[in-house]
Amino acid sequence: MSTNKDYIRYIRGKVGHDLIFLNFSGGIVYNERGEVLLQKRGDRNQWGFPGGAMELGESIEETAKREIYEETGLTVEVEHLIGVYSKYSGEFPNGDKAQTILCFFQCRPIGGELMVDGDETLELAFFPPDEVPPLFAGSHEDALKDWLAKRQGVYR
Repeated sequence: MSTNKDYIRYIRGKVGHDLIFLNFSGGIVYNERGEVLLQKRGDRNQWGFPGGAMELGESIEETAKREIYEETGLTVEVEHLIGVYSKYSGEFPNGDKAQTILCFFQCRPIGGELMVDGDETLELAFFPPDEVPPLFAGSHEDALKDWLAKRQGVYR
């Protein structure tokens, strides 16, 4: 197994679409105007914060930085942990079921430029916090509420 996709494929080859735990990491990336960056996801055609599945051997911080870069083109500085969101289950478009454990960080862009790949990312846009459209996952909605309330170290 050389990549995370190989790992998930390997696990799914044993359990099929059954409910499993999956670990994710991502972040709320904000700009100098206090707007938050959202990604319209290719797998769902819905808005959410950038992030994705951990790869074997990675820390949650490394995952957040890598996924944000892969999905947006931005390099970020992780400022602090907003929270860990662990009581969320769902079904992916391909039928896979998972209870996700999502570690969410506050992140500030320090380099790069926004890039849309047209596959994983259909669109990227900064939104004022009070104009954020509905997000594809409850964990993302809860992380936004916690971020707006300036909470840190939340666990749900």
